[in-house]
Amino acid sequence: MTRKQPSRRLFVATLSGLALAAASLPATAQETPIRFQLDWRFEGPAALFLMPITKGYFKAEKLNVTVDAGNGSGGTVTRVASGSYDMGFADMAALMEFQANNPTAPNKPVAVMMVYNNTPAAVLALKKSGIAKPADLNGKKLGAPVFDAGRKAWPIFAKANNIGSVAWTAMDPTLRETMLVRGDVDAITGFSFTSLLNIEARGVKTGEIVVLPYPEYGVKLYGNAIIVSEDFLKKNPEAVKAFLRAFTKGARDVIADPQAGIATVKARDGIINEQLELRRLKLALDASVLTPDARADGFGAVNGPRLSLMASQVSDAFGTKERVNVANVWRDGFLPSAAERDVFKVARK
Repeated sequence: MTRKQPSRRLFVATLSGLALAAASLPATAQETPIRFQLDWRFEGPAALFLMPITKGYFKAEKLNVTVDAGNGSGGTVTRVASGSYDMGFADMAALMEFQANNPTAPNKPVAVMMVYNNTPAAVLALKKSGIAKPADLNGKKLGAPVFDAGRKAWPIFAKANNIGSVAWTAMDPTLRETMLVRGDVDAITGFSFTSLLNIEARGVKTGEIVVLPYPEYGVKLYGNAIIVSEDFLKKNPEAVKAFLRAFTKGARDVIADPQAGIATVKARDGIINEQLELRRLKLALDASVLTPDARADGFGAVNGPRLSLMASQVSDAFGTKERVNVANVWRDGFLPSAAERDVFKVARK
């Protein structure tokens, strides 16, 4: 006896039923997609965002997170504002500048978690230049890309250290350290953990390099924060909270085992130098994440008066169209609990 094959009508009805059942699932059972952009390439610090993907922390929170490289904080802020990305990692000063210069933008990004409690911005020079302290920069030739965080915040650094006039040379980011080593400029501004290693990679020994970190010379600016578009935040507040919970778990793992963190970066970009990026990650953690200020504020949080002071300084130094309004750039209420954010007791391997 021949068994009849299921009819096409029955097959279509079954598929329709399955689709209807999937559509009727509660929202909490479905994954929320989040497009996330870094501030820069896949280097050591990117481990903070790749670890929660590798460990499945985002998946456990019902999130489908994709992380892409960036080309500077300004670009990240703009892309989140445009809706190309839902969230990102960007310098707080760049966010403030965008907000104050685009007051009528319909989808201005806001910061929801501070990661770099202190700006990584620094002035770097070679000892042979005779530069050893901020006062030695008077009358010198400095170089940096026009969008560099340290260059844009230079008026704040100069005021704090009574530095007079300097001459600026603009260059592409890939040429910054080369021009310093070549002697085309006397000093550069850049993120300490990036420019220091780039200078060493050009044959200069560590002992021959002078690093003047902004936070150590009177500039208490916040650094990079996790930002989110206003539209996404309004529509998906619980997803944002879930993202920050998963990110915090991943950050704790990276702090505990930086080498494992670098493995996640290597998996994403196979051509990285693992030892170089491990050092870069540790420098970033020590200089900007695990700082006394971060311990005082709590990982991810900000100090209100300090943020207000930064807003005033950025307004003046950047010459923004409107004064920076702190209420427009920072959103409370999305961070995990203080206990969940206590990453400072983790023993590093």
